[in-house]
Amino acid sequence: MNFDNNKPIYIQIIEDIKKKLIRGDIKLGDKMTSQRELAKEIKVNPNTVQRAYREMESMGLVKTLRGQGTFITEEIDTLKEIKNDMASEVLIKFIQDMRSLGFEDDEMISLIKEYQQKL
Repeated sequence: MNFDNNKPIYIQIIEDIKKKLIRGDIKLGDKMTSQRELAKEIKVNPNTVQRAYREMESMGLVKTLRGQGTFITEEIDTLKEIKNDMASEVLIKFIQDMRSLGFEDDEMISLIKEYQQKL
């Protein structure tokens, strides 16, 4: 994982897990890597991973079962909400950046259609 110095690492860990869930790399109900294993894997302090897991649990993204581990939620509505929230963040940033460059809404839409055809 490549970390951005402008954002706390625990938030980046959460965002990475959300992206993996949205892409289907991890599934609803999947068991999470243990906190220590993940910390070792991504080379961060275990306390940072612990904070990420704690935040995800308070968000309802994961559930910890004593003696069994931490599991991704099985709630499909939570997945839909995460997907919509992340899409909104990306779109808002895109629109703000394009407007700061002087683009009007209709110009943005034209550019999106043009580049979409190229992909």
